[in-house]
Amino acid sequence: MATDPAAELPFFYGSISRSEAEEHLKLAGMADGLFLLRQCLRSLGGYVVSLVWNVEFHHYSVEKQLNSTYCIAGGKPHCGPAELCEFYSNDSDGLVCTLRKPCLRSPDNPIRAGVFDNLRDNMLREYVRQTWNLEGEAMEQAIISQAPQLEKLIATTAHERMPWYHSKIPRQEGERRLYSGAQPDGKFLIRDREESGTFALSLMYGKTTYHYQILHDKSGKYSMPEGTKFDTVWQLVEYLKMKPDGLVTVLREPCTHMIFLPKPTHTQITKCVFLYIYIYIYLFLPLFLPNFVVSNYRPMLPMDCSEFVNPYHDPNDLKKFFINRDQLMIDEVELGSGNFGCVKKGVFKTNKGHTDVAIKVLKSENEKLVKDEMMREAEIMHQLSNPYIVRMLGLCQAECLMLVMEMASVGPLNKFLSTNKDKVTVENIVGLMHQVSMGMKYLEEKNFVHRDLAARNVLLVNQQFAKISDFGLSKALGADDNYYKARTAGKWPLKWYAPECMNFHKFSSKSDVWSFGVTMWEAFSYGGKPYKKMKGPEVISFIASGSRMECPSGCPDRMYALMKDCWTYKHEDRPGFVKVEECMRVFYYSISNKTPPEVTADAAEPLK
Repeated sequence: MATDPAAELPFFYGSISRSEAEEHLKLAGMADGLFLLRQCLRSLGGYVVSLVWNVEFHHYSVEKQLNSTYCIAGGKPHCGPAELCEFYSNDSDGLVCTLRKPCLRSPDNPIRAGVFDNLRDNMLREYVRQTWNLEGEAMEQAIISQAPQLEKLIATTAHERMPWYHSKIPRQEGERRLYSGAQPDGKFLIRDREESGTFALSLMYGKTTYHYQILHDKSGKYSMPEGTKFDTVWQLVEYLKMKPDGLVTVLREPCTHMIFLPKPTHTQITKCVFLYIYIYIYLFLPLFLPNFVVSNYRPMLPMDCSEFVNPYHDPNDLKKFFINRDQLMIDEVELGSGNFGCVKKGVFKTNKGHTDVAIKVLKSENEKLVKDEMMREAEIMHQLSNPYIVRMLGLCQAECLMLVMEMASVGPLNKFLSTNKDKVTVENIVGLMHQVSMGMKYLEEKNFVHRDLAARNVLLVNQQFAKISDFGLSKALGADDNYYKARTAGKWPLKWYAPECMNFHKFSSKSDVWSFGVTMWEAFSYGGKPYKKMKGPEVISFIASGSRMECPSGCPDRMYALMKDCWTYKHEDRPGFVKVEECMRVFYYSISNKTPPEVTADAAEPLK
């Protein structure tokens, strides 16, 4: 089961209510600065700091941000709940006082799991099993690589597993079910509203049934009218069990939805028989026959697969190039900005739920200048489908032009490494760069030239999962073309460019290989700036003289040797991404505990 980041903290109580938190603080003496940490019921992955000051209780919500940091409203972001509490123990920074004394859990008081905690593990595995058709080690690796996005996705549908959820039934049927059997105050159910696609709460009180509409606002939050807002329906229900929040009474007893299965048909029985035979042959027979033909079978990891189904969205939605405006909810929070406009976080609504996305929003005053360029970028990205490339979900033409893309919430690789030097291992960096090489190998196979590969354009879904982004300079080559020749130099990132790019404006997959070498240097330098303070002409002379950047401190010799291979002056002597990816793969599996996939015999040799 996924471990809560706060699970090791002795003052973390898990899913307890505000009143229970206050009771624990009372029993511990009510000293100024006494505090504890508990799960936040309103926001997914969030917490609440409950604090005593001047014989009063103060409760501060800690929200989990898109980049997986944690912060109190108006406060600084922190990489985890432990780091946040440590910071506020030294600096009040808006709190009534510093966190002075933790209210420790007693040994007989284990962390209380929330309603979603008890469902999450099985739901994650079921979703990966059904969506990606993965099992075993491959399933575990996929769950690790996509954990934040998967948890958000399944959390929004977790209500479907609850006993109080009755799906799409009319109001009259809801009343009939509530009146069936005992009719205590607080008996309730949740149903889909027929006319609007939202939810309704039906509640029993005084032998009378009351019906309430559950509001769903543009930001994706659920609430009762004028009530507290929550990320999911099940969080709202859990809250209403503690406070009426405008209802006639709190929720008490769920009206359980009984499911009656029809009698199986002859065809269904036959299918079950064949299924049991299949399970016996492929799962149990090898246990008794060691030399069975499948004894050499090794589950494939996602990075070993040429095809990888992305869990973010409904495949049917991906076939559409244009997205309707009513499918998007745009937050005011900016993830970045530039001359073209800005990137905002948002939510993309599909038939399978809500998906966090990044939205490039074009400034209206720049529209005539860069609209064509943005359209070209969208057309290129829409053709690409690879787990290590940021997927373009679609283009929206509404109040302005918007490019809707996958969310890689941790952000650029160079910034992440420069701020987390003590937490990222060399093996971690090798794994990330291996993924980048696989994404670039895919582009090479598709005859695409990126032209702007750099650590700033490698985005992280999490610490273990990288994606290539920013295809504004990319070009698709013709079937018979080996390179693209730019007409004008423009404003180019020269420090990442190969000699033929600087001198002759010629770009190919081999020039992307040179950029990959510079990106490797950035990664193993933990976000260092290549060529230090050299100017463009100085870099050209430095490279032409045969000089190359020195090996970063702590970088494995084999990785630096690969960098130098990528920096071969003549592009025809430079390796392609097929060789680069093989070399990265062999080295990655040689230093990790994972079983390597099959590779060609010469992959383990230095590139020439």
